[in-house]
Parts: sequence; structure tokens; C-alpha cells
Amino acid sequence: MTILQDQLRPLPAGYGRLPGLAAMEPAGWLVVDEAYGAQMKERARLVAERRGEVIAERPAARAAALELLAEVLRHLEARPEWQVGAQVRCPDGREVTVDGTDPLTTLAALVAEDFAILLEQGGVHVMEAGVICFPSRWTLAEKIGRGLSDIHAPVVEYDAALAARVERIFTNVKVGQPMVRANALFHDDPALFQPRAEVAEKGWAGQGARYFRSERQGLMRLPVSGAVVFSIHTTVLPAEALSPEQRAQVAG
Repeated sequence: MTILQDQLRPLPAGYGRLPGLAAMEPAGWLVVDEAYGAQMKERARLVAERRGEVIAERPAARAAALELLAEVLRHLEARPEWQVGAQVRCPDGREVTVDGTDPLTTLAALVAEDFAILLEQGGVHVMEAGVICFPSRWTLAEKIGRGLSDIHAPVVEYDAALAARVERIFTNVKVGQPMVRANALFHDDPALFQPRAEVAEKGWAGQGARYFRSERQGLMRLPVSGAVVFSIHTTVLPAEALSPEQRAQVAG
């Protein structure tokens, strides 16, 4: 099933530089756009059919996962698109039961964002849990339990200097001061779920590709557990929908 947005929203300030972070307005943390309903159906299918590939949680992350669910619910309470109670009525009309015994599955059913939960261990941020329904040429199984440098090892630009800088950024994320960045790539395949092993050829496309994919990536710190949450909202649209100004921007 092909799920597309019809436009690319403005990219965060700082786009085009590594790591390209900018301050994020907390009220804009979670995104509802024209693809929300279709993306949520695809998330439900993936959780039902491929749960082991899209949800992972190590024991150390349970408290942080519950805290993240509570933070998301508090955020949704302030948004008119959701009606929050023991059951949450979502923007597409679905009702989701809040299940404290399975916080990641509940999160997957509520919002279109993917989440990775990272805990600091000896100066290294380790991914201890994640709900990743829309990976772009990577797999949750290969990243869970690994630190930031290991997670990004296949990325050519991710040298020792950038690795140290990103680790410092995660360390310095403050409660109540979330950050946001974005990536953007041309794709030949519009599928949202694109798992790919680290050793596999990624096959990135050029500007002549039919589709364009951008991930809006948020960073926030949970106040109790101290975990850093990495959120990902994915936009895929026909490349022809990019304006000339957007195409020039993403071309670097």
C-alpha cells in the first residue's frame, strides 16, 4: 500500500548541516497530517503481523517507556484532535485503550511517530527500547542494545568527531527544552516500512527518483527516568510535489 502526503512542510531551522538541530516548540511535538489515518492503519498491520521487527524493549527501559506514554498522553490532552481518557479517541475516529502493561504497543496505536528510548550508561547513550514501524533502510533488531556510535557506524559521515559531538548533544538535552532536526532523501520506493540489514546495499536514489522522504526527528529528555527520547515522524510524497525552492534546499 502506497501512503503519501501531498506536500513537504517547512524543514526545521538548521536543516542541511550536521547535526542540524534547532529548538522545538513543545506544542508541535507530535504531527497530525493528511496521511495520519493511512499511516495508523499501516502501523496496526505491522504490529499485528511483524511485531518482533517493529517493537523491542529491554528490561531497563520499562520505567522510561511508561513515562513516555504518560508524557504523550499529557501532550494529547492539550490537542483538540484527541479525546483522552481510559480510552483515547484518535483523529481518525479509532478508540485506543491505554494499556500500562504494554506501553510501546499503546504508543504505536496512538500517534504516527516512531520512538527510540535511550539511557546513558557510562557516558554512552544506549537504545534500550523502540517502536519503529517505519525504518528507512535499517532494522530495530540490529540497533537495540547498542550505543550511538555503534548505531551510526554504517553512516559514512559519522566520523569520530561527529560521534563525540552527537553524544554531547544527547547528554545536554534538557527537560522541557526539546530539539528537532530533519533528514531528507530521494527514494525510488515509497514504502514506509523499509528494513535493511547494515551489510546490505542501501541503494539510495538521486534527484531523478519518483518519491521524496523526510523524517522529522525530535529529541527530548524525560524528567523522571532521565531517558532521552528520539521521535521520528515520516513524510513521503511524490518528488514532483516539491516546490522549486524546496528542491533547491534539499539538494544542498
